[in-house]
Amino acid sequence: MTKGLYTILLLIVSNSFMTMAWYGHLKFGIDKMLPKWGLFGVIIISWLIAFFEYCAQVPANRLGFQGNGGPFSLMQLKIIQEVITLVVFVLFNAFLFKNGGLKWNHAMAALCMVFAVYFVFKK
Repeated sequence: MTKGLYTILLLIVSNSFMTMAWYGHLKFGIDKMLPKWGLFGVIIISWLIAFFEYCAQVPANRLGFQGNGGPFSLMQLKIIQEVITLVVFVLFNAFLFKNGGLKWNHAMAALCMVFAVYFVFKK
């Protein structure tokens, strides 16, 4: 169970960095800090942030994968990662962008993800 918990914690860290790398520049105006670099500067900064994503993502997958003694199949790892990605994104969106909150269709999509987790873990 410990490997499973460490895997999930590393995936949360990884997805936090990933969300910041992919969407942080939209909020924090990175392109305005490096006006001469333009889009190229934003890409470089995003890659630098994404480096830390990979520093957590790769160990999470290695630790959690059944083939390496972990508790999760490859499919289970992917579904867990996708659910964590959506949860992190929803929190990022709600707290940093304050973008109108969740609507009914967002709740239904989240429910579909819950079903995906249920079915991928069903024997």
